[in-house]
Amino acid sequence: MTVQAIYKGVRMSPRKVSVVAALVRGRSVADAIVILDHTPRRAAEAVKQAVISARANAEHNHNFKPDSLNITEITVTPGSRLKRYRSAARGRALRFARKTSHIRVIVDGEKRVSKKRELVTKKESE
Repeated sequence: MTVQAIYKGVRMSPRKVSVVAALVRGRSVADAIVILDHTPRRAAEAVKQAVISARANAEHNHNFKPDSLNITEITVTPGSRLKRYRSAARGRALRFARKTSHIRVIVDGEKRVSKKRELVTKKESE
């Protein structure tokens, strides 16, 4: 079973974010966080937040072992564009768009054995 985290509306262009996402695609979550800590790009912080969120979702909501998590898929898609105007010569205004991105991280790993199941099996065996 896979677990995902989606970070929407990142105020960076998808082209710049996807360069950083390609660095950690297919790696373990622990390795990815170390790589993103040492990547000197602004997009590294946003990708790192998405990876940490996916790890937290897997650990707390789906009972995965945090050490065994691997990034199976990481995609960056364009989000909505914020339309803006820039002043130009002769009193004109030229349009431009501030691009946004959506980062989707999917992780997979090994499930933890729940303690409740262990207690139930011990009581049944007695």
